[in-house]
Amino acid sequence: MKKVYLDHSATSAVDPQVMEVMLPYFSSEYGNASSLHALGTDALEALNDARNKIAEVIKTRPEEIIFTSGGTESNNLALKGTAFAALTNKSPKTHIITSVIEHDCVLHSCKWLEKLGFSVTYLPVDTYGLVSPEQLEDAITPQTLIISIMHANNEIGTVQDIKELGAIAHEHEVYFHTDAVQSVTKLPIDVKEMNVDMLSVSSHKIHGPKGVGCLHVKKGTKIDPVLHGGGHERGYRSGTENISGIVGFAEAMKLGEERRPAEMPRICQLRDMLIEGALAIDHSWLNGHPTKRLPINANFCFQFIEGEALVLRLSMKGIFASTGSACSSKSLEPSHVLQAIGLSPEDAHSSLRLTLGIENTKEDIVYTLDVLPQIVEALRKISPFKHSYT
Repeated sequence: MKKVYLDHSATSAVDPQVMEVMLPYFSSEYGNASSLHALGTDALEALNDARNKIAEVIKTRPEEIIFTSGGTESNNLALKGTAFAALTNKSPKTHIITSVIEHDCVLHSCKWLEKLGFSVTYLPVDTYGLVSPEQLEDAITPQTLIISIMHANNEIGTVQDIKELGAIAHEHEVYFHTDAVQSVTKLPIDVKEMNVDMLSVSSHKIHGPKGVGCLHVKKGTKIDPVLHGGGHERGYRSGTENISGIVGFAEAMKLGEERRPAEMPRICQLRDMLIEGALAIDHSWLNGHPTKRLPINANFCFQFIEGEALVLRLSMKGIFASTGSACSSKSLEPSHVLQAIGLSPEDAHSSLRLTLGIENTKEDIVYTLDVLPQIVEALRKISPFKHSYT
């Protein structure tokens, strides 16, 4: 049976070249970067080299990269670290702005900070998932500390104008953070041009290993650590560095950025082919912005069926997809992102997210478009909503 992986926004396979550069750090090069002996200094050299590679991709300085365990920790550190620093310095700034379609790790961090006395404004989005610059500016107060708006949404793929939003933040002397977990190596990233103070990245979304990521923190940004210990990562993130993971992460960043100019246009063509074919199915539509979207992302609703059933039927045919965020895929609650763009709970439950990667081919899309309409038709025949289907 043919296998087609279309769930790259959930995770991706480790690139063989990435695995190759990681292997020595599991065996012969196993030193602790804090040790003074030769194995330790070799590990420190590898750590610094990785920091340089990642800084080059996002156009920043190596000393502004903090290694973490992934996107969730990076987002937590950006929000909580900034909030803790404000508390430590007795700052009157206790207001946070974010959007209603952020990743759960951002939304849950904000809800937790509300318990500590911070106030949070959750900006609405339009039917495409875009944040209004005017509404953002109206929400800023003299007490606003930080704004966190994701670059590209993990479910519907909508890409925000981070440069404009960041400029608004800076006009009011407010920190700006963006979750770029989905966009790094898919879109060009330049933290200075984008007016970003903090930016989160995760390795396993870009063909690197799981359990590693980073947070870019612009020099002068006041954040306190969330993890305390031996003062690793210049005191921002204690814990012995995961050298093998960090080396693999950096290699994945380098390879992804090198491949981006050729691979993303090709993937865009496959995505558009997928969208055109899927929308030929009756009672279906595309979620997210038609043009301001990730090259890899296509998110649909197929009315009168359950997305979970669709995913399981596709899996039986060797096509691996999801109904939305992988972090929430086992939840019975409808997607907060799809509801935020105006979908009813019933329609939100009928969603299918297909996200492509560098290994996908035209043959994969042809196979998917052959199988998908058949499964949708079969599910609609047994759907409890079939009385609505004409």
